[in-house]
Amino acid sequence: MTAGSGGSDARDGRDAWDTAGPGGPVPDRPRRPGSRAVSAALARNGRLIALATAVFLITSALMLRFYVAGELEKIPARAELTMRLTDDSAAYLDTGAWDEVRGAPVERLTEISGDYAPGNSDWTAWRMSTEVSSGGTPLAYRERRVVVDRATGTAVNCCGEHVGGDREVRQAGLVLRWPAGGTWDEYPFYDADLRAAPPMVFDGGATVGGLFVRRYVQTVDTAQVPDSARPVPARELGLDRPGTVEAHRWLELERTLWVEPVTGRVVDAREVRHETLRPENGDGERLLLDADLRMAEELSDAKTGAAERRRTLLRAVRSWLPIGLGAAGGASAVWALAGAVRARRAAAQARGETQPRARS
Repeated sequence: MTAGSGGSDARDGRDAWDTAGPGGPVPDRPRRPGSRAVSAALARNGRLIALATAVFLITSALMLRFYVAGELEKIPARAELTMRLTDDSAAYLDTGAWDEVRGAPVERLTEISGDYAPGNSDWTAWRMSTEVSSGGTPLAYRERRVVVDRATGTAVNCCGEHVGGDREVRQAGLVLRWPAGGTWDEYPFYDADLRAAPPMVFDGGATVGGLFVRRYVQTVDTAQVPDSARPVPARELGLDRPGTVEAHRWLELERTLWVEPVTGRVVDAREVRHETLRPENGDGERLLLDADLRMAEELSDAKTGAAERRRTLLRAVRSWLPIGLGAAGGASAVWALAGAVRARRAAAQARGETQPRARS
């Protein structure tokens, strides 16, 4: 073989792969050894990653819906809450001079400081203080400790509860927050003055700050306040006699609370209070407080905004996020399984092509 013929053969061999001549078929290039195995391994790894992603997404969806949502619905164990109600033109009795003061500003401020109850993470212990004042002059003050079930919002008889230092009292019913998603037409709601839980009755829907809420009303006909006896000059009660008499505080109350139903948060409040002093035996009485107390607009706006943000979060973890994550996880699982089926079919076809034909 000459050098020239060898070069011609080499070109012919090269051209045999590049082209088969004009109009002729172009043969496939031979694959490098192992390329098919590498492609199969990459595809298999991709399917495994997709399947793991599907498991993660579906598990996350279930956790959000059935655990995280339930935890977010609960009342926070640690909380600092304020309920400030005011009336710019109220009337009250100055018990120092026994004079009635009319057209005066009166504020009823309730502050709550909460922390985990001892031994139970599903309860929160609230220390509540309520002060009634006018222009910095205190008119009444009371402290209270109550343990609250974080899921139901109701009082639990436990852990040193008291009202005004009375540890024999047993508190019951809702304390301030409704259960998340609660839509009953009636709830018992504890009043620390009366030491009872008259019903809060649903009174229709309303809108506060653009947010849909449920309005509840608690009505208390004139009732004697327990442990409210105090000595009062008889003449100040209209009695024609010297000395003092024992008088009790009597309360007539209409309390209205506007509740965002998804979160159970109170976003607005109003209390129409009429309090009097009455002797234990006799017909005389004296006005103690007459006020139409309402929540300040800026405080209501702040509570409405917080409730709206919480409502959006709850709706997200209850439905939007679980549905989205579940759908994405399902799609990933279908893609992985479909890829596995295709790979299995391709492998079976490849095995069939490589088997030697039987001799005739």
